[in-house]
Amino acid sequence: MRLRAVLFDMDGTLLDSAPDFIAISQAMRAERGLPPIADKLIRDQVSGGARAMVAANFAMDPEVEDFEALRLEFLDRYQAHCAVLTRPFDGMDELLNDIEQAKLIWGVATNKPVRYAEPIMQQLGLAQRSAVLVCPDHVSRSKPDPEMILLACAKMGVEPAATLFVGDDERDIEAGRAAGCKTAAVTYGYIHPQDNPRNWGADAVVDHPLELRTVLEQALCSC
Repeated sequence: MRLRAVLFDMDGTLLDSAPDFIAISQAMRAERGLPPIADKLIRDQVSGGARAMVAANFAMDPEVEDFEALRLEFLDRYQAHCAVLTRPFDGMDELLNDIEQAKLIWGVATNKPVRYAEPIMQQLGLAQRSAVLVCPDHVSRSKPDPEMILLACAKMGVEPAATLFVGDDERDIEAGRAAGCKTAAVTYGYIHPQDNPRNWGADAVVDHPLELRTVLEQALCSC
């Protein structure tokens, strides 16, 4: 089936949100008299969410008594700082232009809650261009369950088989495949050091957003 739509994961695929997470993490450490930690340590935990980042930031077991207060503080800070340093990855603006010029539609399916995802899309000028934004708030089961992808396709009015889903986590590829989409894994995102996107079973693996041009061209030519 010919390609009609492209769905992106948000963090680590469409957007480089790590700089905001890093700034918040380093500020929280500084206020407690702790020295900075390597930015990479924080970046490597982004896909695990606030829980994983706070655990890494403070070398703290999530089960200890003070952990939940730190996690909630982290989320409160992120609510106020979620689109200060976040930007589309290099080459992504050009790719989105290509997608729109090819008369395809695109959207976002993310495990990021809507209270963060929506203002980020709005502040970066992407909300007006995106056909859909699906978050955990809109479904009963998040990725790797396919429910989120199926809902996004339904909202776009496109069959999953005519949709390419792009992500930087194995959960993305699992969800896309289960929904019946073509899938592309990106290696430029927030990949855990022990993980390898080439082992996830995606239809394509790319190292830069602009490499998706070739994937799109091949999908547009297929019948």
